[in-house]
Amino acid sequence: MVDAHARRTELAEAVWRIVVRDGLEQASVRNVAREAGLSMGSLRHYFTTQSELLGFALRLVGERIEERIRAVDTTGDQRAVVRSMIDEMLPLDRPRRGECEVWLAFTARAVVEPTMAGLRKEIDERLTDAFAAMIRRLADAGALRPGLDQKVEAERLYALVDGVILHALLRPGRTSNATAKATVGAHLDQIAPAAADER
Repeated sequence: MVDAHARRTELAEAVWRIVVRDGLEQASVRNVAREAGLSMGSLRHYFTTQSELLGFALRLVGERIEERIRAVDTTGDQRAVVRSMIDEMLPLDRPRRGECEVWLAFTARAVVEPTMAGLRKEIDERLTDAFAAMIRRLADAGALRPGLDQKVEAERLYALVDGVILHALLRPGRTSNATAKATVGAHLDQIAPAAADER
């Protein structure tokens, strides 16, 4: 018997492959079914509409990233912990680059597609919460520079990471993995500097 969640995941991954290879506009029900090796009727058994399929595909990107973040070892220096968490969001290898490309394609589409507004808001809120939790982690560990507004710093970190991802995707020749990590690291060093005896 086919596991329904496993099949839905396979279909979402087929969406990702099409988006990365051919663009989001090619992620039709027909093309996704073909990519997954299923009939359209079989696909409709798991997703009744294209919007439902695309929404699941985007949410799965977020879930994969969240799973990796949860798997980060949270013991020790919390600055290093936060860096490791952010690394899981950056396009540092082929799977993560693919996730970021899918995310970018969906984000661009959501700007002009009213039916995706709710999904865009949902994902944005999850990301906002994730960055707020990172800043809170630094503050709770006594690592955040005194006097900084945690809400503002969460928004700044979110914007910075978004920008680094965008640059890494659009100009990979200039924004290498090392540059992406160094850019994030420099910002974290500013807001959560190491104590003098740790340097």
